[in-house]
Amino acid sequence: MFVLYNDNTKFPVKIWLEDESQLEESCIGQAYNLSQLPFIHKWVCLMPDTHTGKGMPIGGVIATKDVIIPNAVGSDIGCGMDFIPTNIHMDDIQEIQTGNGTIIQAIIGNIMRSIPLGTERYKTPQESQVLDNAKKEIDKYKDDAELLPLIDDGYFQIGSLGGGNHFLELQKDQDGYLCIMIHSGSRHLGKAICDYFHEKARELDRMWYSEVKDEYRLAFLPVHSKEGQQYINWMNLAMDYAFENRAHMLEKICTIVKELIEKHTGHTVEFGEEINCHHNYAALENHYNANVWVHRKGAARAREGEMAVIPGAMGSYSYVVEGKGNKESFCSSSHGAGRNYSRSGAVQAFSVEKVMVDLKEQGVVLGKRKKNDVAEECRFAYKDIDFVMSQQLDMVVPVRKLKTIGVVKG
Repeated sequence: MFVLYNDNTKFPVKIWLEDESQLEESCIGQAYNLSQLPFIHKWVCLMPDTHTGKGMPIGGVIATKDVIIPNAVGSDIGCGMDFIPTNIHMDDIQEIQTGNGTIIQAIIGNIMRSIPLGTERYKTPQESQVLDNAKKEIDKYKDDAELLPLIDDGYFQIGSLGGGNHFLELQKDQDGYLCIMIHSGSRHLGKAICDYFHEKARELDRMWYSEVKDEYRLAFLPVHSKEGQQYINWMNLAMDYAFENRAHMLEKICTIVKELIEKHTGHTVEFGEEINCHHNYAALENHYNANVWVHRKGAARAREGEMAVIPGAMGSYSYVVEGKGNKESFCSSSHGAGRNYSRSGAVQAFSVEKVMVDLKEQGVVLGKRKKNDVAEECRFAYKDIDFVMSQQLDMVVPVRKLKTIGVVKG
């Protein structure tokens, strides 16, 4: 970890990498902008997977006094991970054939038929306790009439994957056991909330003659204002929705895995402890004797003894980790490997053939409707997850190392 503290910073910027050469110039620029905010608590943190984002770097963590910043939470509010291990050893099942290929191929095929991917949605409304509760407490949300239709619309998206870097993976841990991992968020709900309240914050900041420059794209809301409370209500709704969204998908995948393996092998499938955690959110926490709003935009919470999930890229490795409660990082860690290439840059740099050959050579089963944009999320587009992990051993302890064996993408 090194620290930037110079004429461009009002508060220090702590970066969990070796030196500035490992960062994009635009990412450093955004970190400098954050360090100028008058309500920053202590310092700005950049995780080892950090890269340029919208207003604030992805892989960034800040604690603020009495304000909340929509763009420092991110557009996919509540985006995060869900993970569960099984008792099934891959040596016992990987050669088994079904009527639809190997066990892994059959599982991937059934997942694609059961869970909407990309922009797909369910044709009928699905069950959602989170949305049911929101409708019972509609007075909390009714002042933002523009957003209210999202609640009814959410019933058609709950339990769906989405696109971009979201995925459903079958993985093998370091001891050879089959595991399931999900990366997804709050679907359209979170983005609409972020965009709506960012614009509302811009309007209010102009009215208040805020010293925070508009070009920073870090417009804020005082948490004790009516607008700040409204954002917090909607943000928490999106977080709960994202948590439930992942849980619904995991339940379906576990059913598919159990049915196919027990049908074709005779093994009884058992599941271990689930880890469902966010990495795009803000929460009121106490750090250095102050109650502050910790914004984690592409960062996992890693309190002492707390379990978290840090994915790599498809065809690469991922990790389950245990937090060390690092105070300097506000008890945070990276949320993944971090991009080396933008999505368009990856498509230009790596051909579909190169990516497909790479996955085949590694024995990875890919489930994807269209292959023309497969390079966007290939492992070559991301940083080396093992390097990222090496830079944050003061934050987390690796507990499981996981290798992709099957992946479903939107």
